[in-house]
Amino acid sequence: MNRAMIALGLVLTLIGCATAEVAIDMKGTVLTADSSVEQTLDSLDQVGQGLKDFDAKVSMGQSDDVTGEDSKRTGRVCYQIVAEGSARVHVVFDKKIIGRKIQEKKIEYLLQDGWLTDRNYDTKQEIRRQVIKPGQKVNLLKLGEGPFPLPIGQKKQDVYSQFDVKKIDAKKDDPAQTVHVQLVPKPDTRLERRFKSIDVWVGTKDHMPHRIETLDKNESTTRTTDLSNVQVNVPLTDADFKLPEIDKQNWQLHEEAYND
Repeated sequence: MNRAMIALGLVLTLIGCATAEVAIDMKGTVLTADSSVEQTLDSLDQVGQGLKDFDAKVSMGQSDDVTGEDSKRTGRVCYQIVAEGSARVHVVFDKKIIGRKIQEKKIEYLLQDGWLTDRNYDTKQEIRRQVIKPGQKVNLLKLGEGPFPLPIGQKKQDVYSQFDVKKIDAKKDDPAQTVHVQLVPKPDTRLERRFKSIDVWVGTKDHMPHRIETLDKNESTTRTTDLSNVQVNVPLTDADFKLPEIDKQNWQLHEEAYND
C-alpha cells in the first residue's frame, strides 16, 4: 500500500504543471529568483484553477541512502476531473533505469471511483484497494485530504498552518528559471509522520511546480518526480483510464474494502 500511494501521490503533486498552458489571470504577479516565500505561495494559489484534464510523460527517481542504489521509472500519466470534488488518475511506468541499464519493467496504477488498482506485470500481481470511503468526495490536492498534497490552489494561511516554509538558495543543477522552496511538516500533522521535507521548484514564468523532491521521515530515501510533454485539457476518454485485459487465472488477485 505504501509503495503504491507514494508513487501515485508523487505524480499527483505535479498535476498542477499542466495548468501552465491554460490561460490564467495572474493579476500582475511576477516571480523572479528574488521572490519571497509569500509571493511564491501566492502564485501557486492563483494558478490552481482551470485544469480539467491532462496527459503527460512522467519520471520518478529514487535514491536510497541505505543501499546506495539510484533508480528511475518512466512512463505516462493521465488525469481528469470527472465531477466536482472527484477525479481519476491513470499512471503507467513501463521502464526502469538503474545506472545505464534500461529494463522493461511495467507497473500500473489506476485511481477511479474510490478504488486504487496496483498492478505489477513482472510478478503478475494485482491489488485493488478501496482508498476513499464510499460516497465521500476527496480533493486529491487539498491540504489534509489528498495522499500527497501540494499547495496548488491553496491559501498561504492554510499552507503555513501545516508547514514551516523557507526559500532555498539556487544551485547549478536546479531546473532552469525556478524558485526553490522547502516545506517541512509541522509536528503532529499527518504528513509529519511520513516526510522530513518536501522541496518544490516553481517556474518563474508559468508559476507551476517543475519538480518535487521528498525526503522520508527516516531521512533514508529521496524521491524526485518530474513531468514533461504536458498536454492540457485534451479530449481524454474512458479508454485512457481502462486497464488492459489480463489472464486472471495466471495472476494473483487481491481486493480490500475500505477500512478506516
